[in-house]
Amino acid sequence: MKITLIRHTSVNVPQGTCYGQTDVPVKSTFSEEAALVKSNLEAYTPFDKVFCSPLTRAVQLATYCGYPDAQRDKRLMEMSMGDWEMKPYSELKGPYVNDWYNDYLHLPTPHGESFEILLHRVSQFLDELRQQPYQNVAIFAHGGILISAQVYAGHVTFDNAFSALVPYGGIVHLELK
Repeated sequence: MKITLIRHTSVNVPQGTCYGQTDVPVKSTFSEEAALVKSNLEAYTPFDKVFCSPLTRAVQLATYCGYPDAQRDKRLMEMSMGDWEMKPYSELKGPYVNDWYNDYLHLPTPHGESFEILLHRVSQFLDELRQQPYQNVAIFAHGGILISAQVYAGHVTFDNAFSALVPYGGIVHLELK
C-alpha cells in the first residue's frame, strides 16, 4: 500500500506557541501554499481512499485539494499539549518542564500526550489501514502524525524522530507491505 502523507499549511499563531490539538486558523497565505500542495499531489493520484485529521487546518487543505469528503479520524489529530495548549514555550516554567524537554519522547505534557502516546495511536490507525484493500491512500494531517508514520514504517528511528519534521505543506511517501 502506498501512503501519501500531507502536512497542513502554515498556521496563524505566534511563533513559539504550543498549539497541538487547538483548532487554530491557517495563515493568509493559505491559497498560495495549498495551490502548491495540490500541484505536487497530482503525480500521486488517484487515491483509493483519503483520510484527514478533523482539525480545520487539515480539513481545509484536503478540501482545497479536491477531497471535501476525506474521512475524518481523531487518531490523526496532532499531539495533545494538554495544559500547555496555546501558551508560549518561553512561559512554561517549573521542574517538570525541564524533565519534559529532556524526555519529551516518553513524558506526556500535563494532561496531554507524549510522543510515545502519539506514536501508539498513529500505529493503531496504520495497523487497521493495512487490513484494508486500498492500494493508494492520502492522509492530510500534522507534523507529529507524519513523524509517527515515518517511525512506524521504519524510515526514521524513535530516538531521532524529530529530525524528520516535514515543513508546512510538505509531503511524505511511504509504502507499507
